[in-house]
Amino acid sequence: MFALLHAAAEAEASDVHIVAGYPVTFRVHGKLTRANEDVLDGHDVREMVKAVLPASLVARIESHKDLDASVEIEHGGKPVRFRANVFYAAGELGLCLRHVPNEIPTFDWMGFPQGLAEKLVHFPNGLVFVTGVTGSGKTTTLAAMIDLLNREGGTRIITIEEPIEYVHPKMSSTIISQREVGRDVDSFYDGLKYGLRQDPNVILIGEIRDSETAAMALSAAETGHLILTTMHTRDAKGAITRFVDLFPHDVHDDVRVQLSLSLRAVLSQHLLPGVVEGQKRVLALEIMHVNNPVRIGIRFGKIDSIESAIQTGKRDGMMSLDDHLEHLVRTGRITPQTALRFAKDPDALGGRLGAR
Repeated sequence: MFALLHAAAEAEASDVHIVAGYPVTFRVHGKLTRANEDVLDGHDVREMVKAVLPASLVARIESHKDLDASVEIEHGGKPVRFRANVFYAAGELGLCLRHVPNEIPTFDWMGFPQGLAEKLVHFPNGLVFVTGVTGSGKTTTLAAMIDLLNREGGTRIITIEEPIEYVHPKMSSTIISQREVGRDVDSFYDGLKYGLRQDPNVILIGEIRDSETAAMALSAAETGHLILTTMHTRDAKGAITRFVDLFPHDVHDDVRVQLSLSLRAVLSQHLLPGVVEGQKRVLALEIMHVNNPVRIGIRFGKIDSIESAIQTGKRDGMMSLDDHLEHLVRTGRITPQTALRFAKDPDALGGRLGAR
């Protein structure tokens, strides 16, 4: 099993998939590649899980069904870390491991505007959502933001993660407590509840999944804390509806009012294939800042108006996904075909690109 992890590190694989009925498969620059041709059975997978996880965690698998953990090997004289998720599918165990870089990537490497990051982390309070599908780089974006604050100094930061992926270095003028769900704290809700008693300026919540955590995050944002978190949505306006839908229907109006006052920004991101097959994927962004038109759209549940507010909000630093896709095409980062595949309005974008 560990030989496979070394092979994954050598191949620069982002993920390792270990599923009964298939060979071990790597994802390299977004594409699935078989590590070998040996088809695994349920016994093989279970033995692989037991090889990489501590016995205490293996014992919890039967009752929890899904389990997150971290795995570390030494490769080329350096530690290589993976985030591991153990799961059941058709009654058989499965394992997916995601490589976590030792060093937090720079904004330049990610293709993320540093000026935008600086604006987001310097809000004195409120909520900032980073959204996207699984594997779109949300965790990396938030880690880079926390690293920015860490290096600036003077901030008390608490992170609640499942599991901890990027380990932040100790700085003399900043205090960071990284708490792992299942090891240091029982849940995201408990981490946030008790974290508020630890004098934080900024709290990172790995994910908001339930109404209790969402309500606590709103309360924390209203009482002078900056809350950074992720949600699984494909665009900025989808984060609004998903957050509100975490609550019972009879309180939706109240939640929208609170959210309209507490939300500061939503970033929706995608990682797209570059112009050369096999190269590092390219970050595409949709940026929504909460100005008056957006605030009104949230408050009254007029979600479609938020799309228009993003289109007309360039002066406030907003950017639609299709505008960024056009920019990436014109600067030679992605192909027109990729842009049209991910565009919200392919016909309109195609017309603009055809006019080059």
